[in-house]
Amino acid sequence: MKLHSVGIKNFTCPVSIREQNGSRQRTVAEISLQAAMPRRFRESCVGIFTDVLARYRQDMHATIFPKLLAEVQTELQAERAQMEMTFPYFIAKQAPVSGTDSLMEYGCCFTGSIDTTRELLLTVTVPVTTLCPCSKEISEAGAHNQRAEVTLTVQPLRFIWLEELIRLVESCGSCELYALLKRPDEKFVTEQAYANPMFVEDVVRVVAQKALVHPDIGWFSVGVESFESIHKHSAYAYVDRADTEEGLVT
Repeated sequence: MKLHSVGIKNFTCPVSIREQNGSRQRTVAEISLQAAMPRRFRESCVGIFTDVLARYRQDMHATIFPKLLAEVQTELQAERAQMEMTFPYFIAKQAPVSGTDSLMEYGCCFTGSIDTTRELLLTVTVPVTTLCPCSKEISEAGAHNQRAEVTLTVQPLRFIWLEELIRLVESCGSCELYALLKRPDEKFVTEQAYANPMFVEDVVRVVAQKALVHPDIGWFSVGVESFESIHKHSAYAYVDRADTEEGLVT
């Protein structure tokens, strides 16, 4: 019986990720790596997988994936190899008024595959604030606001930094989030969100419009989940590049 793929799943490994400032950030990644091996190949693939990962984990970045997967494909004589690596990524941010330093955590993922062609996807999950336009319109004072998570997945045409994707998303909500705020900062972000009300549909459209004109982004998808403060359920919206080509994003 020919198996579709064999490999390792949820393998936890320390890695170093390249930062835009030239440094490297140490983090812990969860990795799944599979290969479609020929039936005649009976040796264990786990040792090869872990050996290849060990060679690259000290300098991991998106453009490494094709080379890493090519090595796996060659060593295992595989028809196809694919890998997914998810990890927390931290960026230092300053509060908007006090300038207080703190580290914001973002969920990131590299996904790659290789057979006769090569494919690479980058994903960032970015928290933002959304303030309800309808609530603002009908209320004499105040409006409900909440934290939302924007998940942007892109197929890069050229090398693109995680920081660049994260900044793109953060500019599209009612307001950015910060890990640490002083009282003057709280006043600033509250008033900024109030002045910039957005539904999840609005956030999806703005992110998609910016991704469309980005010179280094090909295919993309955007999903936004808003953890509503006055409902038990979340609000959600999604779009990908195919929708924009059909004229669904305006």
